[in-house]
Amino acid sequence: MTKHALPTIALLICLASAAIAEQPNVIVIMTDDQGYGEFSCHGNPITQTPNIDKIASEGVRLTDFHVAPMCTPTRGQLMTGLDAFRNGASNVSSGRTLLKTDVKTIANVFHDAGYRTGIFGKWHLGDNYPFRPEDRGFDEALWFPSSHINSVPDFWDNDYFDDTYIRNGQRKKYQGYCTDIFFDEAAAWMAQKDERPFFTYIALNAAHWPWFVPDKYREPIRQSIRENPEVVESLNKFQQEDLVSFLAMGANIDENVGKLDECLKQSDERDNTIVVFLTDNGSTMGQDYFNAGMRGKKTQLWEGGHRVPCFIRWPAGLIGPARDVAELSHVQDLLPTLADLASVAGVPNQLDGQSLAPILRGEKDSLSDRMLVINYSRMPGAKVNYTQKSPAIPRRNGAGVLWKHWRLLENRMLFDIVSDPHQDHDVAAEYPDVVAKMHAHLDQWWDGVKDDVMTPQRVVIGSAKENPMMLTACEWLDVFVDQQRQVRDAALKNGTWHLQVATTGTYRIELRRWPRESGLQLTDGLAETRVTDGVFVPGKPLPISSATLQVGDVTLKLNPQLDQESFITEVNLTEGPIEMRTSFLDSNENEICGAYYAYVERIR
Repeated sequence: MTKHALPTIALLICLASAAIAEQPNVIVIMTDDQGYGEFSCHGNPITQTPNIDKIASEGVRLTDFHVAPMCTPTRGQLMTGLDAFRNGASNVSSGRTLLKTDVKTIANVFHDAGYRTGIFGKWHLGDNYPFRPEDRGFDEALWFPSSHINSVPDFWDNDYFDDTYIRNGQRKKYQGYCTDIFFDEAAAWMAQKDERPFFTYIALNAAHWPWFVPDKYREPIRQSIRENPEVVESLNKFQQEDLVSFLAMGANIDENVGKLDECLKQSDERDNTIVVFLTDNGSTMGQDYFNAGMRGKKTQLWEGGHRVPCFIRWPAGLIGPARDVAELSHVQDLLPTLADLASVAGVPNQLDGQSLAPILRGEKDSLSDRMLVINYSRMPGAKVNYTQKSPAIPRRNGAGVLWKHWRLLENRMLFDIVSDPHQDHDVAAEYPDVVAKMHAHLDQWWDGVKDDVMTPQRVVIGSAKENPMMLTACEWLDVFVDQQRQVRDAALKNGTWHLQVATTGTYRIELRRWPRESGLQLTDGLAETRVTDGVFVPGKPLPISSATLQVGDVTLKLNPQLDQESFITEVNLTEGPIEMRTSFLDSNENEICGAYYAYVERIR
C-alpha cells in the first residue's frame, strides 16, 4: 500500500458517510382492512382522522392507486415490486402466503444501500424460515405470525392487549395495546443513535377483526352516529356496534400517526423523512355505510376492493407541492419509487412495478400507457363465478385488468369508471375492441406467471436457522384453518404440509390439537373465555384416541404421550422436498381432523 492510500481511503469513507447522511429516511405505514372511505379527508361523515389527513394535505395523494383485495398479495407486492402470482404470495393462508426466497425485498434493497431496516407489526408472508422478516432483509423485527393477532400460529389467546409477539426470533410479552406498541417500538428504534438512515415498515393488524380497542375511542364514534343516523340506517344494532369498534380502531391509528409525526419533529427528522401511508385492501365495512362512491369491499374485484389511499410526504424532497396525482398506480410501484427518490441502487431489473418518481418530481406528466393486472388466490370455500373448482387454485379468469378508466373483470365484464363509478353497467358488448385489447394483455400476463404460481413454496425444516420449530394448519395447501377460533371450534379439516428437509438426519415430530403454551390435553374442551375487550368462543372437545403421521413414504401409527397432550415420534428424513400429513383418529380409527400444530426438531 502506498503512503497516499490511507488518506485516499479515509476521504472515500468520509464522502460515503456524507452521502448516507443526506439520504432520506423512509417510513411506510400500512393499515389493515381500512378502505378509501375510512378517512375524513375522503369525506367520511362519522369519523375524524386529522393526523392522517394532515399527511395527505402536505404530500402527494395518489388518487388512482390500487392494491390486491386481500392482505398477503398486497404485502408481497409491496415487498418485491412483483405481481402476486410471480412472487408466490397469493393468498392470506392455505399454504400460499410464502414469498419466494429468490427475490429481493424492499428491505434487502435498502439494507444493502446502507440503511438500517425495521418492521413493526404484521408480516403475513411466512411464519417459518426462510420466509420470516428477519430472513428477508430486516435488521429489527417485531411481529406476529399469519394474518391477524389470534391466528392459529399466534401466541395462544393473544387479544390485542398485553400480548406476546416475536422480537428478532424470540417470543416476548409486551404491555399495552397492539397498535400503540408497534408505533412506540418503531419510534424508539428510529430514535437510537445511529448515523445510518432508516427504512421503517409499520404494518398494523388494526383495523382487522376481531375489533378489540380501548373503549375510550368508541364514544366519539357513537356520538357522531347519533348526529348522522342516516349513514348507518342499513345496519342493525349489532352491526352498528361492530362499525363503532372498527372506526374506533381507526381513531387510535390516527392518534398514533400524530404521535409519530411529533417524534419526527422533535428529532429534527421530519423534513428529510419520506412518509408513505396506505392500506392493504378495500374496506371490510365500507360498502355498508360509506364507500366514497365505490362498489365492493375486501376480497372483491370491484373498485372498492382494491382502490385505496396512498399519501407520500417528503417536506425536504423534490416532489413538488401537495397535490392529487391521478396516475394509474399500484402498490408494487412503491419499491422502485422509494428507491428512486432515495437514490438507492440495487433494485432488481425485472419488476412489474414502475417508479413514480419522475411524476412526483414533475419530470413527466404520466408513465407509459400501462395496464395492470390484479389477481389472487381466494379462500378455498369462496363462491366465485369464474370457476366451478376450488377458487384457491389460481386461475387466469379470476383477474381484474385496469387500463385508463376501463376495468375488465373476470375476463367478461367491462366497466367505465368515469361514467359509471359504481360499476353498475357492463359495457363489454358496446366496446369489443377495448375488451379484445385487455383480454390479450391478460393472456400474455397469465402465460408469464402460470408456472410460478402453481409451484408451492416449501417451509424448511431442520435448518440451524430455526430448530426446533412449529408448523401450523395455516400452511396446509389450499385448506383454510387460520384462526384460533377455528381451533376452538374444532374445524374438521385436514391438509398437507409441503416441506423442504434442510439436512439428512433424525427428526422429532410432536403433534398437538392445542399449542404447547395452552397446557391443554388432546381431548380437552374449553369454556368461553373472557378477554380484555371481548369473548373467545368455547373450545369443543374432540374424541382423539390415536394418530397417524405420513411423512414422505413413511406412515406411522401413534399413541398419546402419558400427559395426554400430544403424540411424539422420531423419523429419519433425507435432505430434499417432502410432504407431511397427519390425522387424529377416534377409538374406531375414523379420521377426525389433522393436527393443527406440529413441532419439528432435528435432533441428530
